[in-house]
Amino acid sequence: MKKNIERKVLNNGIVFITTENKTADIISAKIFLRIGSRYEPREQAGISHLLAAVLTKGTEKLSSLDIAHKVESVGARLGTDTTTDYFLLSIKTVSTDFADIFQLSGEIIRYPSFPETEIELEKRITIQSIRSQLEQPFTVAFSQLREMMYQNHPYALSTLGTEKTVSQITRTDLQEFHQTHFRPDNIIISIVGNITNAKAINLVEQTLGDWQQPETPPITLNLPSITPQPSKATTYQETQQSIIMLGYLAANVNSSDYAPLKLINTYLGNGLSSRLFVELREKRGLAYDISAFYPTRLDISNFTVYIGTAAENTAIAKAGLREEVERLVNNQLSSEELQVSKNKLLGQYALGKQTNSQIAQILGWYEILGLGIEFDAKFQENLTMVTTAEAQEVASKYFIEPYISIVGPE
Repeated sequence: MKKNIERKVLNNGIVFITTENKTADIISAKIFLRIGSRYEPREQAGISHLLAAVLTKGTEKLSSLDIAHKVESVGARLGTDTTTDYFLLSIKTVSTDFADIFQLSGEIIRYPSFPETEIELEKRITIQSIRSQLEQPFTVAFSQLREMMYQNHPYALSTLGTEKTVSQITRTDLQEFHQTHFRPDNIIISIVGNITNAKAINLVEQTLGDWQQPETPPITLNLPSITPQPSKATTYQETQQSIIMLGYLAANVNSSDYAPLKLINTYLGNGLSSRLFVELREKRGLAYDISAFYPTRLDISNFTVYIGTAAENTAIAKAGLREEVERLVNNQLSSEELQVSKNKLLGQYALGKQTNSQIAQILGWYEILGLGIEFDAKFQENLTMVTTAEAQEVASKYFIEPYISIVGPE
């Protein structure tokens, strides 16, 4: 990571991170906000996604077409996205156009107009996406798994929300949600590229420095607790294969167990040389698709392994998945297995920090999660320190009894 990283907090609470990189005449900016599905009332599930979809469709002074013209006429990129834990507006331009596009992004996040026609259009598109997901066995299996694991917590639902909640969201709801969460002390801005730190800071202050904090403090979340209740659910679909998922509640990103779990995830399900791929696909021929994932989360995360297999192999594939996970509880990794997994993860981590956009993303992401820019070095250090005994200890702590989700033909 670049060494000339500068972090500053503006008077209105905006956290600003910048680093100069002259390798290419490109500047990337990421504007993070503390919203996302984690911050949504359950009856408004999907409102963050809908807000992201309509935010760029007009401001008090500009139409959707005006915004598109300003961006596309200079070959720039501007887009929005939402996740479970944060909202993101991204821009990327050549250096000569960066000031204009950044000022445009400032207008977009502060003064969106939320045109009624655009809201209705995006609601229809979102509902179509939700319906489409109901036809995808993998998505159905994971939705089923999430609902079992997270119960009443916002993580139980897709960031798209549900057809019922999305259809009920109004323009007034979007305006109130925006007014509540879009505030300067809820924002992290990360800028990386061919711009000096001084110029970047000056641009942010000129564009957003006059944005005043509301008198009321930011919303304090009071999320429901998650009680482990391992269970099994099956959905029958007329498909060519069965999707089997085993899920385990796992540590959040602030836990000391985070690095060992990332390492275990790499060992089990990362790539064609991973344990699951070699044992259950290559050697036993059970898998069409197989992997593991352990997402980074502010609250309790999930460690999930899955396999797509022929319907007649459902029982044996499920047993094979569970056997491979529980093997980590009963046996330590060899020193070679541990080191190979470390090398793979550290190598992929380094490759994910090559471009200005990737660096801006990581710096802002760590900040919005409350980890700080030091986490880049800290995570790598923690990873190198993981021992075979620690990996087994962490596996024993979390891989006790799985939640089981199956989707396939009856």
